[in-house]
Amino acid sequence: MPTIRKKGEGQYHVQIRKRGYPTQTKTFTKEADAKRWATIIESEMERGVFVSRTEAEATLVKDVLQRYATEVLPTKRSEQSDKSRIKTLLSAFGDYRLASITSSQVAKFRDQRLKVVGPQSVIHEINLLNRVLKAASLDWGIALPGGLPTAQVRKPAKPRGRDRRISAEEITKILKATESVELRAIVTMAIETGMRRGELASLQWENIDLKRPVAHLPKTKTDVPRDVPLSSIAVAALESLGVKDSGRVFSLQAESMSQAFERACEPHRANIAGIRFHDLRHEATSQLFEQGLSVMEVAAITGHKTLDMLKRYTHLRAEDLAKKLR
Repeated sequence: MPTIRKKGEGQYHVQIRKRGYPTQTKTFTKEADAKRWATIIESEMERGVFVSRTEAEATLVKDVLQRYATEVLPTKRSEQSDKSRIKTLLSAFGDYRLASITSSQVAKFRDQRLKVVGPQSVIHEINLLNRVLKAASLDWGIALPGGLPTAQVRKPAKPRGRDRRISAEEITKILKATESVELRAIVTMAIETGMRRGELASLQWENIDLKRPVAHLPKTKTDVPRDVPLSSIAVAALESLGVKDSGRVFSLQAESMSQAFERACEPHRANIAGIRFHDLRHEATSQLFEQGLSVMEVAAITGHKTLDMLKRYTHLRAEDLAKKLR
């Protein structure tokens, strides 16, 4: 049975002792709240579903967010983008106790953020919050009495994938518009291999075998190393840079690649609107299918882990499909 003692004016101390469970204590300013809490805890113990709230009630969400940023993020390839998402989550949930976070609060956050950013950004933020709470529960031993509140929230519908195809004429115009030999090689490699921007930026000469010819990617977005076959056009692009024994293939960082690409597309240069650097990966994936490669072969080259993601990156032209019909 719970023991409730009045300690001074407006202080009600509750203690619950039950075999098989650690003693639970808590202090309230109202006797009714003390009795309500005691009834809930005792009932959960009786039903065998009790989870101690002590540490979750004593820990602020900002504490686990900051710990995750310090201990876990440095091991992730998404570190830079997740750092800004951590700031957003700190602003929204930082001052709450872990035990007080509910699915309705997360849903409210979702709805408010959708007024500011797109669905995919909100999905990334909720997924990050879920990973942080899961780390607190599974790795740091902070039990969440109600489970993961993020697991009970409906995520926004994903936006339709971009279906902009870049024509051969547009690629030619971009290559002619830039005076940078390196950017020409980067754009050519992106189209010929389907590599992500970050994979191109981290490409090392010692991981390229022009005789086979294959480029090895030891670190990828999905943390699964892969070998990417190089076409004769891709090999020529690499040779235009001057082949070296070691070191980075490209001097441009990932973000600088996008900026240089956008400058080449400006009206006074190639004069091409509505495309992004990442669209090169979409185009490469579509071309691989048009060359007759199977789903497994394309996935092995591009590194897509699911058929759903591969479909979002593939935009086959109806007129080309019509030629295959009798």
